[in-house]
Amino acid sequence: MSGLSAVGTGTARFDLGAFRDPELVRSLIARIQRTAGEREINLMEVCGTHTMSIGRYGFRSVMPTGLRLLSGPGCPVCVTANDDIDRAIALSRIPGVTITTFGDMVRVPGSTSSLAREKAAGRDIRAVYSPRDAIELASREPQREVVFLGVGFETTTPAIAASILEACARGIDNFSVLSMHKTTSPALRAIANDPETAIDGFILPGHVSTITGLAPFRFLAEEYGIPGVVTGFEPVDILEGIALLIDMIERGAPAIENAYRRGACDEGNQTARQIAERVFEPCDATWRGLGVLPASGMRIRARYSRFDARERFAVEIEPAQEPRGCRCGDVLRGTIAPSSCPLFDTACTPEHPVGPCMVSSEGSCAAYHTYRI
Repeated sequence: MSGLSAVGTGTARFDLGAFRDPELVRSLIARIQRTAGEREINLMEVCGTHTMSIGRYGFRSVMPTGLRLLSGPGCPVCVTANDDIDRAIALSRIPGVTITTFGDMVRVPGSTSSLAREKAAGRDIRAVYSPRDAIELASREPQREVVFLGVGFETTTPAIAASILEACARGIDNFSVLSMHKTTSPALRAIANDPETAIDGFILPGHVSTITGLAPFRFLAEEYGIPGVVTGFEPVDILEGIALLIDMIERGAPAIENAYRRGACDEGNQTARQIAERVFEPCDATWRGLGVLPASGMRIRARYSRFDARERFAVEIEPAQEPRGCRCGDVLRGTIAPSSCPLFDTACTPEHPVGPCMVSSEGSCAAYHTYRI
């Protein structure tokens, strides 16, 4: 189905109501139940927005008995390692430094503190809506060093790269970025290699695919025989993606399909990738739950090193410690459901989070708590 309705003169827009059609939803659920039967199937969504949508629409409760929807490492805040959070905290303690970040990062616990605690202690930590807000702050307050915490996957990297290029062009020298960016494919490879997860199919990230296209995911089908479907975030999107995955599993014909053509195309956004590649280059990065993954991070290239907070500020980082009893790492690998963590909804709640999966709006634990899964 196209989901398109013509409006105006020579223009068209997507009618999202078509992607919430109850009759179509019911038919897709019936198709999934009929095709899956009693077989054991593990599907993993690797986008935090999918995790929230699956919880919001209650899809786990209507899947066949043997079909499990597992949450993966799709929340960028959640996969950020404690070492990186501890570095941000250490930066906040430098006199004259202002930390700017998206709101979720403020509450994520580090080894012994958090940015929220540091803010309460008088550190200058400010939530912003975009890296451009941080640039404008640096322009207005040239006496302070403004550090933006760069967290996210391929979707956010181009905008942060553009902010560095803008700061360079405008001669704003008191702006820098602590890059904690990660790329999706290495994490999927790590999960495909993990015998504890045994994933049969991946619900691939729609937002990321708008930038990357489908090429970075084809190795799943070609090397591992695991199918994947890029989907959107409406009920019909998600159910169609699940149905396509089960069809490919049933036929033994793994491929990477695009069920989100209104948002993502096969080649992605080449202009956005070029901007990101101009500023960033691949590097090894530590993921919570997955460890160090080669070439899975994005560091600022040497030509822009004056905007690299890692190069600009020498700070002492405390030895990283994981919260006792927290199993966020296992949740991110898909080896347990959030409700299997002994801290879930007892010691760890959104009001008093122990681990990052309960902090972020895209975190698996937050989704399970919110929608009582």
